[in-house]
Amino acid sequence: MTIANIDSLLKHADPVLANVLNDALSEKDISAKEALELYKAHGIDFHLVGMVADELRRRRVGDVVTYVVNRNINFTNVCIKQCGFCAFSRDFREEEGYFLPTEEIVRRAKEAYDLGATEVCIQAGLPPDMDSNLYENVCKAIKSEIPKIHIHGFSPEEVLYGAIRSDVSIKEYLSRLKDAGVDTLPGTAAEILDQKMRDRISPGRITVKDWEEVIKTAHSLGINTTSTMMYGHIESNEDRVNHIAKLREIQKETRGFTEFVPLNFIAEEAPMYKHNMHEGIRHGASANDVMLTHAISRIMLNNYINNIQMSWVKEGQKMSQLLLSWGANDFGGTLMNESISTSAGAQHGQLLRPHEIRQLVWEVGKTPAERSTKYKILRTFDSDTKDALDEVDNNQFGSYFELIKINEFKYKNPRRG
Repeated sequence: MTIANIDSLLKHADPVLANVLNDALSEKDISAKEALELYKAHGIDFHLVGMVADELRRRRVGDVVTYVVNRNINFTNVCIKQCGFCAFSRDFREEEGYFLPTEEIVRRAKEAYDLGATEVCIQAGLPPDMDSNLYENVCKAIKSEIPKIHIHGFSPEEVLYGAIRSDVSIKEYLSRLKDAGVDTLPGTAAEILDQKMRDRISPGRITVKDWEEVIKTAHSLGINTTSTMMYGHIESNEDRVNHIAKLREIQKETRGFTEFVPLNFIAEEAPMYKHNMHEGIRHGASANDVMLTHAISRIMLNNYINNIQMSWVKEGQKMSQLLLSWGANDFGGTLMNESISTSAGAQHGQLLRPHEIRQLVWEVGKTPAERSTKYKILRTFDSDTKDALDEVDNNQFGSYFELIKINEFKYKNPRRG
């Protein structure tokens, strides 16, 4: 679809929507109020939103679709918080609580590195009575064994918890993490950046104010982060566009976000869905809603954040392919292990091999490229090839449901000695 075709179609679109999309094509900032109008699109107008997002994506990053070879290491599911959307966490008294020792975390990181991973993503629950030096010691152990691996570790919630446990400021704690080997932070624990909403779906969760402080402080220290939004539960479209606008304001100030990732709510095992804790709670976003959300994200953020990543774990392979025409340009990571979405009921697996990602990208007429965590292109592919990770058996890395049954890794409550 050429820009001339889009211009021609816009002449027949809803006038309000056409004005917003014309401004977007002129690369003007689209306000939250204007973006809200795009959620009303239907018929040809619906497709026009996608066309404009795709055109902006093409201008910003071209037809290269990136991915990172990484491994998730969710080292414990024991958590002091009881968030309504989280099916992963366990109370410290539950049988299914696990805690990986540092040597096992390092073993998993080394295994991934030997298979071509450039990144390990480390996130977990917040265990009670946690050693205040735990996160630093884990990073030091990984970097001691694998100095070249990129540690993408610890959400703002974990950073705040670590700072509290260490009785230091957020800035001092982040400096300590950086010295220990943390390279970037996941911008998770964001959900919806509206305090009233957070008080409903995750009372006691990190506040909007504290989330922003962690993120801005990290950026000021030269630690890049991702940015995310969890949608498809009880939030409104207005909540979504306000969330994206808030991230945009942070990015204008700090330029520290590497990407934005819309995360569809996985409802099946989420407590607030299973127990119908909120009137009108949805079973995640519909296909049309997913497409619009990725497109609107591109339209609102395009001038400030180059990369819109879809989540193949949450959306599946075919929908992920489709989203590459709705503003997304990044396929995320290979993961190898995936516990959080899987525990909530996601059915799309925990490993997507590099060869499979490349094939999915070629099928939609785009060029696959392996990237670093900070989006440096490492390899671009114009023909088929096989990497070490492509040859492994799916069962090599185990699964979340196997992990919670391994006696060796059962969580041991420190209060019981």
